[in-house]
Amino acid sequence: MALQLSSLLYSYKISRHRPSIPFLSARQFPTSYSPLSLPSWKLQKRRWNRVVSAVITEKNAVDSSFSGTDLFKLTYLEANSWLWDVGGSKFLVDPILVGNLDFGIPWLYDASKKFLKNFQLTDLPEISCLLITQSLDDHCHMKTLKPLSKMFPNLPVIATPNAETKLSPLFRNVTYLEPGQSSEIAGENGSKIRIKATAGPILGPPWQTPENGYLIVSPLGQLTLYYEPHCVYNQAFLEKEQADIVITPVIKQLLPSLTLVSGQEDAVQLAKLLNAKFIVAMKNGDLDGKGFLASIIQAEGTMGSFKEMMSKELPDAQVLEPIPGVPLEIPATSTVP
Repeated sequence: MALQLSSLLYSYKISRHRPSIPFLSARQFPTSYSPLSLPSWKLQKRRWNRVVSAVITEKNAVDSSFSGTDLFKLTYLEANSWLWDVGGSKFLVDPILVGNLDFGIPWLYDASKKFLKNFQLTDLPEISCLLITQSLDDHCHMKTLKPLSKMFPNLPVIATPNAETKLSPLFRNVTYLEPGQSSEIAGENGSKIRIKATAGPILGPPWQTPENGYLIVSPLGQLTLYYEPHCVYNQAFLEKEQADIVITPVIKQLLPSLTLVSGQEDAVQLAKLLNAKFIVAMKNGDLDGKGFLASIIQAEGTMGSFKEMMSKELPDAQVLEPIPGVPLEIPATSTVP
């Protein structure tokens, strides 16, 4: 769901689920329609790649013996959920795979997926890392994470510190990154994949640590992906960064006097800021929703209006529309049609 809706729910749920979390340094705790039919991603005996380093410095370069062309394979699982193949390593992002999204108050909001209704945890491939951007249920979905942790308690997790109270009781191998901090995980053939946290929205009191976006650098350093699921970003933080691929919502979701999810001109400016070559337009509001809030949410803008703005502001960039469950491949030398 979105920024301001999450803020509304924050005030409702904080007394039961989210005590205030002080600023934390990054640290590592030790130890229907289902088109996702990927022959190369069949279930195997799972062996989890471990997190190589909890925090790395800016000067540490990605050093790899891996040879070939870097590749991102991006599979949209609806809502804010993704499955990314980064040079052979699989990232599960903000998964909602068990039950509906209702924040524990289904009378107010209750949403289900439109297409991947039958996709289950057991359909996942071998996962290298679980990536969590935010601490509320539309990203840190406890109905999904509890059974996932029972299946794989040693799964490496990279997350916002704001999700510590939810994740630490479930997973043994969690790295919490504040904006500006980085980590690496082991990739294929001795390679490394670098993950840097960026500043996303602030949910709750103004002194709280911002939620996260992420910059993902491919094993050979040929491609960088940026992801933040609300199109909320700190311009000063990102102006020194560059990303070949930007995953962002492009259609705004609005309540009266409140922006739930940004997009349109804000997504255009984000793409320009990062000098993106590819904009992968996610539709995280395209769910079957019910309840009072679902009845008053309005969309603003269209894919067509976004593409028109992009053609004027960043004409060389390509706008890509993922189909839920269908992998979208972007190699380093890509000219995706």
